[in-house]
Amino acid sequence: MAECRRGSRTVHDIKYHLVWVTKYRYPVFQGDVGSAARTIIRRVREERDAILVKGHVSRDHIHLPGSTPPNVAPSDLVRAVKG
Repeated sequence: MAECRRGSRTVHDIKYHLVWVTKYRYPVFQGDVGSAARTIIRRVREERDAILVKGHVSRDHIHLPGSTPPNVAPSDLVRAVKG
């Protein structure tokens, strides 16, 4: 069985692959903006008890493959990163 996470009464293995793409694929995640995006993603990951498998910040998109507990919706995770 795959590596499962355990709660008080649950066993779960929920994985997501979120891709955040800029409008018109403008290359805005360069330099300081890319570093700031990495910092924000790490902070949100720690706050939401999410596990980031391997992220990648490119010039015009960000890959966020990871795992979250069942009480954290993917939309809440994206809202926290964008907000």
